[in-house]
Amino acid sequence: MKHPAVIFLGVLLAFASSVIHAETAKRPVLKVETIDGKAWDLAAHRGQWVVVNFWATWCAPCIAEMPELSAFIKARKDVEGIGLAYEDTERQEIVDFLKKNPVDYPIAQIDVDTPPADFDTPRGLPTTYLIAPDGSVARQFLGPIKDKDLEQAILAAKAAKKD
Repeated sequence: MKHPAVIFLGVLLAFASSVIHAETAKRPVLKVETIDGKAWDLAAHRGQWVVVNFWATWCAPCIAEMPELSAFIKARKDVEGIGLAYEDTERQEIVDFLKKNPVDYPIAQIDVDTPPADFDTPRGLPTTYLIAPDGSVARQFLGPIKDKDLEQAILAAKAAKKD
């Protein structure tokens, strides 16, 4: 028989995990200010596929996937993106990073203590969400992704809508 303290600890850890990692909303809300000072609202991009990418300047896999994500977003008229710099650093550090590593989608810095409420707190970086044109989450990815991953997710989501 398990000791009561072990059972209590297991229940406590399960509860804490559910509080810390709340389920991503089915149609998440995301309103942020981009690094260049512009307002960005996920709802304004309905009708498009939207790639929401949590990343950090210190994350090697994040940096490695950025050029391919950028090219994919730029090449597709039906896809837009937003990069969410998920790190506790000065804004200027991100601006300087983007000068050396430019992308063709807006970037916003996210407060790690109060990340967007409608998205899970990232359990690792990069974390990417593919938002469908109706505003629903079509797919979540943990770890680096390729353009073919996004393409397959879009095709799968379209096929699922037809069924």
